Amino acid sequence: MSAAPQIVRYTEDEYLVMERESDSKHEYIDGEILAMASETAQHNRIAGSISANLYMQTQKRPCAVYNSAQRVQAARANSYLYPDVTVVCGQTQFSKKDANTIINPTVIIEVLSPSTEYFDHVQKFALYRRLDSLREYVLVSQDQAVIEHRARQDNDAWVLNFAIGAESVIELVSIGCVLSVADVYEKAELT
Repeated sequence: MSAAPQIVRYTEDEYLVMERESDSKHEYIDGEILAMASETAQHNRIAGSISANLYMQTQKRPCAVYNSAQRVQAARANSYLYPDVTVVCGQTQFSKKDANTIINPTVIIEVLSPSTEYFDHVQKFALYRRLDSLREYVLVSQDQAVIEHRARQDNDAWVLNFAIGAESVIELVSIGCVLSVADVYEKAELT
């Protein structure tokens, strides 16, 4: 009988040092370091459309839109993650441990891929919802014109809505923006 493989655990400080020295991105979840999957052209077109659209809508307001190069810390979940799009309205706050890591996202958006879909739906949502600042979590399919929107209510419950089809929109109330399915998928090649 062979022994079960040992999972190597790292401290936050070890992760941050490794990440600074790395040529690729890694996420950190409670001591485990996970390599980020490669992004497809389709994924990048959709994420880019979302970022550009939200940037234009927030341009004259105190909001900042960040792409997937920006790390977010979910301190209460002992995690560091790279959302595809992050929006902060108000003053962006950074981690005391790392001046390049946001701690107060208002909206987080993930573009789903077959290899990350379950993780984004279940595990990442469990981590992200521990962020007190997070008001809305959006999941965007890269294979079909479907946007899933989760909005935090005052009682800390989350309400789920979908936008399906070119005429549909998602209202991002917390940042005063609208994402239309037609705009998000304008340059996407859907199957």
